[in-house]
Amino acid sequence: MGFARVIISGILILLILNVDAVKVKDLPPCKFKAIYNFGDSNSDTGAISAAIFPRQWPNGETFFHKPVGRLGDGRLMIDFIADRFGLPFLSSYLDSIGSSFRQGANFAAGGSTIVPQNKTIAESGLSPFALNVQVFQYNQFKARTADLLKDKKYSCKNHLPRPKDFPEALYVIDIGQNDIAYGLRSVTDAQLLASLPYIISQFAIQVQNLYAQGARTFWIHNTGPIGCLASTLLSIKNPPPGFLDEYGCVKSQNDIAKEFNRQLKNIVIKLRADLPQAAITYVDIYAAKYGLISNAKQQGFVEVQKICCGYHKNGIDVGCGGILPLPNGTQVYGAACEDPSLYISWDGVHYTEAANHWVANLLINGSLSDPPIPITHACYRT
Repeated sequence: MGFARVIISGILILLILNVDAVKVKDLPPCKFKAIYNFGDSNSDTGAISAAIFPRQWPNGETFFHKPVGRLGDGRLMIDFIADRFGLPFLSSYLDSIGSSFRQGANFAAGGSTIVPQNKTIAESGLSPFALNVQVFQYNQFKARTADLLKDKKYSCKNHLPRPKDFPEALYVIDIGQNDIAYGLRSVTDAQLLASLPYIISQFAIQVQNLYAQGARTFWIHNTGPIGCLASTLLSIKNPPPGFLDEYGCVKSQNDIAKEFNRQLKNIVIKLRADLPQAAITYVDIYAAKYGLISNAKQQGFVEVQKICCGYHKNGIDVGCGGILPLPNGTQVYGAACEDPSLYISWDGVHYTEAANHWVANLLINGSLSDPPIPITHACYRT
């Protein structure tokens, strides 16, 4: 689907198919005092950096001018969401030094999956902080906050959220890409497709757990076009006819992502019925990202196959910020491109700040959401 069709479809849905959503837009904006985020490296603002290994330069070069726990040259979509509400960027729950959690916390961790994994991060590249662990951490954070606020000797209460802010907060969830990516590496496509209902059921359980803890407003991202990741496309040589789509993406992998998204949307619809006090918005990040990829040059970007940070030439692959010693005594450094704002892909997997900003603007306005309401009105049930 081309980007123009995506926009037109979003507008038609907004104006014709959902009168309730149009009415919601006339209501005052939601007054979120805090944001709680759950996910993987697409929204990790420091968990893996604090708990396992720090991010290295040139990550963070564009906006923060130093590594700040994010995989990318600057801000992530969760940063732009916080900015939309005038809230500070979320501190990672695992990065306690110098952090304030007054207006929310980020439980996302790079490499995280919905379904817990039984291999170490060194073996699989997957994080030990699966979605259920992130929800456990949230529960502990909430309980510990209540205890500390009662403690007359505790002197940093202004760094903690107020109890009334928990039910009135925005709960953002962006996870599932690693479940698919790891499945593509470890099982057949048929086996991966067969596992999707279980993965989705585990996602639903964690939403229900958050609801039981008082969460009421959910902003749920689906997963992006994994078959368009530049790191995947690097290894493809002389693909057979029909293997890639018209934009150079792996069709079979995108089909699996779309099936995951279809089942995710269905479970969101069911959760709306099962959780009567919840306002749950399903956000089509796949359509946004694929819209950008399919119109990259028209939007001022180079092709998605081009990677800004890292070295990938002559059969040598060095990740972003990495150093590879060569037998002749020289070394190859995974440097960043001169202008990241021209690239969609930062390191082959994660997006540049410019691409994140482009996608965030499209998602925040609600044109690709179900119901089609902007994030500023996500607290209203339609």
